[in-house]
Amino acid sequence: MSENKTSIGLKVGLGIALALLIGTGIYTSSLYKSKIETENQLTEEKALVMKDLNAMASQYDLAISENEVSNQNLVDAKLRIQTLIDSLEISETNMKSLWRYKSKYQALQKEMDKLLIENDQLKVQNGLLATSLDSTRVELAEREVFTDSLMFQNVALSEVVEDAAVLTTTNLKGFAVIERGSGKQIPTERAGRADKIKICFTVAKNKLVQSGDQELYVQIIDPKNNILGANEQLQFGEETLNYSLISKFNYENKNLNICKFIGRTGKEDFEKGSYKVNIFNTNERIAGHEFTLR
Repeated sequence: MSENKTSIGLKVGLGIALALLIGTGIYTSSLYKSKIETENQLTEEKALVMKDLNAMASQYDLAISENEVSNQNLVDAKLRIQTLIDSLEISETNMKSLWRYKSKYQALQKEMDKLLIENDQLKVQNGLLATSLDSTRVELAEREVFTDSLMFQNVALSEVVEDAAVLTTTNLKGFAVIERGSGKQIPTERAGRADKIKICFTVAKNKLVQSGDQELYVQIIDPKNNILGANEQLQFGEETLNYSLISKFNYENKNLNICKFIGRTGKEDFEKGSYKVNIFNTNERIAGHEFTLR
């Protein structure tokens, strides 16, 4: 009689254990399926944001190409969009990150609507504005620097990478400048008038990065695929990095605006065409930008 009770007890125990095992398997499978669906949805959302940003950049390209005289407002706005695209490409795919990019996209969309209306009005006035274009560009450049400074003090784009314990950069832009005898710099798109190429970027604040002396490598490639500047090499294992200059700075765990210059080689003009600018943290490319001289 005792053996029968023991046998029944074992069977009941095995049945309960089997039921628990099956239930656990079903629950685990459901969690995994939900995780995969969420990741796929976030990836699709990221792709849609990237598509919208590229479409916006194309609209600016069209508006810029229709102007006989360069509209610096449009050029600067295109640079901000390209910076956001570069940052989105290397960002983590999560809900917090996508929300920030969507918010920034909506702000840029409103800015674009306003700028395109202003651009249509400026087309009519281009004949009168041509003679004063250089001074206007200087004023717009100074206003842009002031606006960027306020923006970084309040809502910095660098927050999208604040959880990574590495230096990152935002707002990378490159352009040519004419340098007056007084030291004043005037942006230009003409290769024959340019004295220097100016590269500006912001080292993003990151509380996880140790403060102190830091350095980043700047690489500038001309239309003939030549590395401008020092063109020196660094070896990282089996990888080699050719860089134009080293940006050394004291990092204090807050946004830091940096500008660097590359001059002409002798009396030779800069090449006409598309220039590429890359920023490297050791051998990792953390930002990229393109601009054109004509």
